[in-house]
Amino acid sequence: MQKRKLGRSGLNVTVLTFGCWQAGGSGWTGIDDDDSLAAMRAGYESGINFFDTAEGYGNGHSERLLGRFLRETGDEGVLVATKVGDSHLAAPQVRAACEKSLQNLGRDKIDLYQIHWPSGTWGSPIVPIEETMRALTELQNEGKIGTIGVSNFNGAQIEEALQFGRIDSLQPPYSLFFQPYVQNGTIEVCQKHDIGIIPYSPLAQGLVTGKFNHDNRPTDNRAGNELFKDPAYGLALEAVEKLQPIAQKYGATTGHLALAWLIAQPGVTSPIVGARNAAQINDSARAADLQIDAEDLTTMAELAAPVLQSLPANKTNPWKN
Repeated sequence: MQKRKLGRSGLNVTVLTFGCWQAGGSGWTGIDDDDSLAAMRAGYESGINFFDTAEGYGNGHSERLLGRFLRETGDEGVLVATKVGDSHLAAPQVRAACEKSLQNLGRDKIDLYQIHWPSGTWGSPIVPIEETMRALTELQNEGKIGTIGVSNFNGAQIEEALQFGRIDSLQPPYSLFFQPYVQNGTIEVCQKHDIGIIPYSPLAQGLVTGKFNHDNRPTDNRAGNELFKDPAYGLALEAVEKLQPIAQKYGATTGHLALAWLIAQPGVTSPIVGARNAAQINDSARAADLQIDAEDLTTMAELAAPVLQSLPANKTNPWKN
């Protein structure tokens, strides 16, 4: 699978990242550890070398399960990203969280360590970004983490954090149907500072795949997502139908199209694809080699425009009211 450099980090990551959110179990239905491990194996066998998790995914369960997979493969070339939660951003808590994640993963070093949410996002204590960044830089100097990233930060928050250390990646929600970080200029800030973009929910949490309809909406954590509320939901279903002929042209699915579209966007390094079983990741991996004509990429964006326009203005977090 093709690889790209992640910012200035020196890490060469595959154009798809394996996302381990589902493996944590919390907030998802029908998750099985054996299936999650099988999915990780299948992702690795498909060529994916980059696996993303977080301490908050199932209170460490995702990290521990990924750790089992890492011990099984024994491949030190597998790159691992995890995140410190917004309730652990004071300096002593950052260090403790990092040590716990290292223990869960069974590794001596985390390749990419990210701030999961800006301080105070979910009502957590406000911690100056200077304190958090200095703690992360200390861990970096000690060799416990390789490079520093942020998740769910806007351009202004990134610029502030850069005053206190180097950032090599941003992990934003970004898909054909959800693009606030493009619309508010955050992606341009990343390009200015050579910060790699690792989009999460690139399939709009499955909405772009066509597996949902008006009578079949998800009842798990996706139920609170703005994309699964009207009018965006109905407009998205219409857009998926109109994407079908383009997918057929390439012998692909609308999900493959959406991933290939995102891989082709300026500044994007590696979209994160989640999977609850081997079949799902094997299917998603097909998108890594899919080349979409420029004209079709433009048409896809045009078909998605009504969905984007229906979403609340300036809403960068699709789950937070």
